[in-house]
Amino acid sequence: MNVIRCYAPTNDYNEDAKDRFYDRLQSINEKCPTKDLTILVRDLNAKVGIDNTGYEDIMGRHGLGERNENGERFANLFAFNKLVIGGTTFPHKRIHKTTWTSPDHTTQNQIDHICINKTFRRTMEDVRTKREADIASDHHLLIVKMKLKLKNHCTTGRTTSQVQYGLSSGYRQTQQIQDSPQQ
Repeated sequence: MNVIRCYAPTNDYNEDAKDRFYDRLQSINEKCPTKDLTILVRDLNAKVGIDNTGYEDIMGRHGLGERNENGERFANLFAFNKLVIGGTTFPHKRIHKTTWTSPDHTTQNQIDHICINKTFRRTMEDVRTKREADIASDHHLLIVKMKLKLKNHCTTGRTTSQVQYGLSSGYRQTQQIQDSPQQ
């Protein structure tokens, strides 16, 4: 299992900073074996919108609003890497799709995402926000419900089976991405 947690630059950042972020995210994703479950989470500052034309394999029609520039970059990267955008797959009321609300409560967006590689798409049962969770942020808690089947790992000479799992070494690199977007 590979878990990638990252913070993407906003639309207002300069193009070089955004290019560096998406290049680093691509290089980290390339290090994750395609046969392993890969989950990418966090604030990607990307609005992917409702229109999934050209991206039917990686997103549903249940997003919010219109796709922005970051959303286009995000969708292209995820189409290339065959990662599914979970929040667009499941129908919910707007209040359960909104992941960020402006301080004056006039703007609501879906900019936080949980993504999974396409091979494991059916393991996702639901993605939604929990607005009542007190997380001291202008973002809402985003929750994914998954059903995973872990295989037993047998080694020769042993009579018992063990379940093995681990996090990708890419996690440390994605932590650096989160902490260092530059304008």
